Amino acid sequence: MEAIQTSLFEEYTFDEEVIIKKSNGFYNRCVKRAIDFVLALICVIVASPLLLIISLAVIIETGFPVFYRAPRGGYKGKSFRIFKFRSMVKNADKIGGGTTSLNDSRITKVGAFLRKTKLDEIPQLFNILGGTMSFIGPRPELLKYTDAYDEQEKHILNVRPGITDYSSIKFINLDEIVGSENADEMYEKYVLKTKNNLRLLYVSKVSFGTDIYLFATTVWKVVQKAFRFIFGKKDSNAEKVEQ
Repeated sequence: MEAIQTSLFEEYTFDEEVIIKKSNGFYNRCVKRAIDFVLALICVIVASPLLLIISLAVIIETGFPVFYRAPRGGYKGKSFRIFKFRSMVKNADKIGGGTTSLNDSRITKVGAFLRKTKLDEIPQLFNILGGTMSFIGPRPELLKYTDAYDEQEKHILNVRPGITDYSSIKFINLDEIVGSENADEMYEKYVLKTKNNLRLLYVSKVSFGTDIYLFATTVWKVVQKAFRFIFGKKDSNAEKVEQ
């Protein structure tokens, strides 16, 4: 257990002035938002047939609603509702915890495919268009966690939350890491602190170059994950937390 704990935990020392300078910089405040809007608009148009197909698949299997819209901690501390294709049974949040466990019984057949291929994230293009999210940025967290941020962690909220960041890449197999039992407890004990450190790492490095690197890395990781799922191959490098 100690070895697993060490392999998951990452901690960085951050310069407060650098974090403030980066989050208040022209790129984060203006350029990044302009790029996001233009790219998201193009992506929505190009992906509209796929959005329709997935919507129909969700409806056929489990009916409406098509989207999962849950509150998350957002930019400048303002909460927002994240868009995802619904990948679980209706009212899943009322019959289970906020962290998805390994082989979670609430996940539908269509939902399992969407989650493994990350296609459930496509509707977040609408969040990006509306300005509540970015393509790249600290992955948005449940309100119960953002409300408990310490003074340093509050800097995370000075950058628009994104579809991917350093923490998304490290924990791309989060369900395998938290296991099949006590997922919320495992997440809070072994994952949350490291995710917050990685979110802060992004804030301290936010730039066009960082965003390009994270975008390319995410695409590669998602392709690998989808390939393993489609062809039934296990990830030999996946880190797991076992009780």
